Amino acid sequence: MLTALVVIPLVGALITLALPKEKPDLIKRFSLVVSVIPLILVALMLGGFQFGSAEMQYVVDVDWIPTIGASFKLGVDGLSYPMLWLTGIVSVLAIVASWTIDHREKEFFAWMLALQTAMYGVFLALDYLLFFVFWELLLVPMYFIIGIWGGERREYAAIKFFIYTLAGSAILLVGILAVYLATGAETFDIVAIMQAAHTVDPRVAFWIFLAFFIGFAVKVPVWPFHTWLPDAHVEAPTGGSMILAGVLLKTGAYAFFRIAYPTFPQVAADLSLLIGVLGLIGIIYGALAAMAQQDVKKLVAYSSVSHMGFVMLGLAAGSEMAMNGAMYVMVSHGLISPLMFFLVGSVFYDRTHTRMMGEMSGLFTKMPVAATVMAFAAFANLGLPGLSGFVGEFFTLVGSFESLRALVIIAALGLAVTAGYHLWMMRRVLMGTPHTDAPYVDITGRELVVGVPLMALILVLGVYPSLLLSVMNPSVVTLATRLGGM
Repeated sequence: MLTALVVIPLVGALITLALPKEKPDLIKRFSLVVSVIPLILVALMLGGFQFGSAEMQYVVDVDWIPTIGASFKLGVDGLSYPMLWLTGIVSVLAIVASWTIDHREKEFFAWMLALQTAMYGVFLALDYLLFFVFWELLLVPMYFIIGIWGGERREYAAIKFFIYTLAGSAILLVGILAVYLATGAETFDIVAIMQAAHTVDPRVAFWIFLAFFIGFAVKVPVWPFHTWLPDAHVEAPTGGSMILAGVLLKTGAYAFFRIAYPTFPQVAADLSLLIGVLGLIGIIYGALAAMAQQDVKKLVAYSSVSHMGFVMLGLAAGSEMAMNGAMYVMVSHGLISPLMFFLVGSVFYDRTHTRMMGEMSGLFTKMPVAATVMAFAAFANLGLPGLSGFVGEFFTLVGSFESLRALVIIAALGLAVTAGYHLWMMRRVLMGTPHTDAPYVDITGRELVVGVPLMALILVLGVYPSLLLSVMNPSVVTLATRLGGM
């Protein structure tokens, strides 16, 4: 099953390139069908998934480069299984949201499918070299998606995204080679190296952890490695923004849980305060930067920097509750941010032809259903109780309070800023007097197909958090035990 998750989208991408470009509807429908198949496989895995176990399940382990100990090894546990669901759901909805792409359709949907292979691969890989191959593969499709189908400054945004992430990947590769040599494990198996890492000299371990930290932090992104994100989000087409915010940012955070922290728990403990401070800066800076924006899409982009700061704060605390909260924020933000980017980039922009708040007032009277969905997304993003955004942030703050009390208090003040810029945005965009008397078409059936599933999941995870916590908690407890509670 895991091999199929990785292979099917890639084969679908190759077949898409062979389809006649004169038939865009065929290309779109075929791509949608291909993207649904992995989601069905993820759902079928429920039947055999052991929810109370922290062990790797559905493991695939085939020799790849035996002379250096590299293998094609895939596995899934409580950390990666929610990410597979997130990848499948967002990928399918992003393709539906991209139905309006009207030029070079064949290349666009082929890149979207190739991107799915890379995302599934990152969350499943249990071999360092295999992980790095999928990690690098993330860059290429997104570079072309932004650079060809993006906005006016698409080339600048695509190059900036590529340079930042490539530089981080180069440093990550140094760390991978260093940990391979330092442990003497003669394998690139992530679990085997984790078990052998205690033999590494503490000074060497510090530098390897630092290489991992920089490589992963760029993708999260952690302040001050975040500057590529607003440009990439603003210029990317809607489907690209949905995947970028919903899944790609989570690959960096997931790598901290899977690789950096369990491999070098003592270094993570020693640097916990620094990591917590960087997370706090991301929370406050992202919220203040969002408050200063006139472009709604850029506001949502900076809100992502702020929300991913909570993930880093939970990691820094290292307690079971804090890390469960951090994982919950990852999944919740992976649902809320695609919904907001879809509404801003497709629904509102298609009608008003602007993303500037000062030019979009009174949309509730012009598009009541779309405006209601936007209000729902904004309330979810600011952490309204009863919606998924609240659960993750609450768990993170409570779980971090004992060890990082001062940071938690300041982060809680940042929540007030978060509420402020969302309410300010809704007042300027949804309320007030419309700028034009021209009628707008309210949200369509296809657009509801994208929005309603995300809204339903946000609501379900908001009122029934144990649905997700029951999957994550065994693996999180194991990680927290390895960290010694920090």
